[in-house]
Amino acid sequence: MTILIKAGIAIAAAGGLIVAVSQCARHVQQRTGDNGFPLPRTASPNFDGRRFRNAAATTISKPGTLLRSAAEFITGGQVRRPPVAPGPFRLDAAPAAGPAHDGLRITWMGHSSALIEIGGKRFLTDPVWSDRASPVGFAGPQRFFAPPCAIEELPPLDGVIISHDHYDHLDRETVTRLAARGVDFYVPLGVGPILAGWGVPQRQIRELDWWAEAPLGPTHRLVATPAQHFSGRLFINGNGTLWCSWVIIGPAHRVFFGGDGGMFDGFAEIGRRHGPFDVTMLEIGAYHHNWRDIHLGPHLAIDAHLALRGKALLPIHWGTFTLAFHDWDAPIRELIDAAAPRGIALLAPAPGAAIIPDGTSRISRWWERDGSAL
Repeated sequence: MTILIKAGIAIAAAGGLIVAVSQCARHVQQRTGDNGFPLPRTASPNFDGRRFRNAAATTISKPGTLLRSAAEFITGGQVRRPPVAPGPFRLDAAPAAGPAHDGLRITWMGHSSALIEIGGKRFLTDPVWSDRASPVGFAGPQRFFAPPCAIEELPPLDGVIISHDHYDHLDRETVTRLAARGVDFYVPLGVGPILAGWGVPQRQIRELDWWAEAPLGPTHRLVATPAQHFSGRLFINGNGTLWCSWVIIGPAHRVFFGGDGGMFDGFAEIGRRHGPFDVTMLEIGAYHHNWRDIHLGPHLAIDAHLALRGKALLPIHWGTFTLAFHDWDAPIRELIDAAAPRGIALLAPAPGAAIIPDGTSRISRWWERDGSAL
């Protein structure tokens, strides 16, 4: 979630309603179960006794820029939403039915939500199916297009992976509907109690600190890896929950899911420990020169991809919500221009279109067409 989300909702939402919503998102205290949930935050080296922190000093927004940013938010001339709604998009038949792909197949659903099939297992990242990335239904960033399928149409899942607690990555309605299917959630330290407060059974929650691993049988592992970002819901950047990236390891392939965050030395360390990666999934949207510490943008995403020792780059965190000041399709246009001269294999499928990485660039250019051409 960026500063733009907070500014937009704050203008539209009344204080009393926000207090009411906050009661719905309360954290709960529970006894530690066999799966180690909830884990004590104080045991984490990333927790300073009051809040979680990044490995390096981080600025969410440059000091003294608030008024200028507010003016840009109100008066900027960028095309922040598509003039014509894209889509409709539909989930390809192959990932929707039958067993999970025994190699590697990825289906981008929009923003940071993706269905990853790896070595016969399926994982869903940062699922957000709601119309708005917001604590309220009447205000906040609204989707450009409907999800490519209903939640009920998703195939069986082996896990849901959450990167952090911001509204464009952690959506209550989506989580509770997926939890009803009995799927396990893999979340950063401190996020588990949020899910438990929404009614997700404790047995379905796995909390991990940076560098912790969750084995899924003899051939698969999930690794919670560092990220440089921040956390907080309901306008409070309390950093009371951890944020992370994820390494998804199968019998023959490896995927890096960045979630959200800025450029930092940790990408190289992750690449040394767990790379090379068949695919890196890195954020390219919601960038601004004031937010370089916490958002990559297209150019730094390429640098991160190379540091991670990635083979193909699949951009995420773009083209679905207005979360910054740039044109809605500027991130992908800039990424394509920057990737070609550096020899980056780029994967940019339409939402819902399954893609099997083969070492070549696959660019659909769905953002250049209106709905009748899709």
